[in-house]
Amino acid sequence: MQIGLFTDGLAAMGFTEALDWAVSRQIEAVEIGTGGFSNSPHCNLQELVESAPARDEFIGAITSRNLTLSALNCNGNPLDPDPERGARTQQELRQTVEVAGQLGLDTVVTMSGCPGTPEGGGYPNWVTHPWQQEFAELLEWQWAERVTPYWRELGALAADVGVKIAIEAHPGQVVYNTYTLVRLREIVGPHLGANLDPSHFFYQGIDTPMAIQHLGVDAVFHVHAKDACLDPHETAVSGTLDSRAMDNIRERAWAYRTLGFGHDELWWRKFVTALSQVGYDGALSIEHEDPVMSTEEGIEKSVDFLKPILLRTQPEESPPWM
Repeated sequence: MQIGLFTDGLAAMGFTEALDWAVSRQIEAVEIGTGGFSNSPHCNLQELVESAPARDEFIGAITSRNLTLSALNCNGNPLDPDPERGARTQQELRQTVEVAGQLGLDTVVTMSGCPGTPEGGGYPNWVTHPWQQEFAELLEWQWAERVTPYWRELGALAADVGVKIAIEAHPGQVVYNTYTLVRLREIVGPHLGANLDPSHFFYQGIDTPMAIQHLGVDAVFHVHAKDACLDPHETAVSGTLDSRAMDNIRERAWAYRTLGFGHDELWWRKFVTALSQVGYDGALSIEHEDPVMSTEEGIEKSVDFLKPILLRTQPEESPPWM
């Protein structure tokens, strides 16, 4: 596996400056944001759509530095019921898939999206409980009328251009855990799989190595290396469903953290071993969203944390659940 970086964390730097910085920190792969929730300055999607020379320059800047492009990332809500936001995200995601095909890149990272209600309105409606009956009915309407038609169409496009869709399971989206990811994969086909980000599983109580085992061989397409810590007091008192501001780390039940500041080396070794057991050999793409540590320090600490784990963790090790 390679140590990678989702370069959105270096948004204050220009594209080539961010690449040079990554190389100087012994990072081997980069993931570049193209749209959706990303405001990254590292990719002009429209230029890449329209210009072969722009695509050549983009990929050349990466490969000339002996870096690998692990994925294009267009995380957003393509099922957003707001007409303007939804149409923009769908266009950006479609263009990202097409550009990936033109670049010869096999992976696009995105999210499943979250629709609204049959009555309309501009707000997504995330259903996580089957009681009361109206919730169950809404959830089935969302999957039948919004999720399935959209993803079958986009999935067909991705298959046509030879691109795999790596869904990041994320609360707030219809795919937020292993069960919902498998459900969407069964609808779309084997060219849709996981962008495995354990930070979203910790606070749901999911055992990520076991989730990897459940997904099985060839279903993990890309991986984010991001940690999270849980506050035992807040969790005991109020649980992990927490709508307080993300930077309010002193009061929240959980928060995203730099690698090693939420879970120790043993946990991450089990994680890497589980990935090896299902045949994953790609990038561990560091995504920095730690609200109390600077981006550069957090990424550097994450690289230093991962290096010995990748050196010591061998594919032939027994799975952590045995």
